[in-house]
Amino acid sequence: MTLVEWAQEVCAELELTDEVGTADVDRILDLAKDAAHSVARPAAPVTAYLLGIAVGRGADPAEAASALSALALEQASGSADGA
Repeated sequence: MTLVEWAQEVCAELELTDEVGTADVDRILDLAKDAAHSVARPAAPVTAYLLGIAVGRGADPAEAASALSALALEQASGSADGA
């Protein structure tokens, strides 16, 4: 089973009607990678969950994910600079 197929199974189980595709899964994985590597590993699922809440409240998925990735990378940059 691919991750896209898994996401579609999860959507069906949760009775979510939106179609989930490769771009959606890739966006979430990229965000999780940035959060895990730039903040802390446990930040990955928490950040993805919060992205889901924001999207559920009407945020654009691509814009919100991009903003959160930038925030995570900013955090890593600040830590590296001693901030």
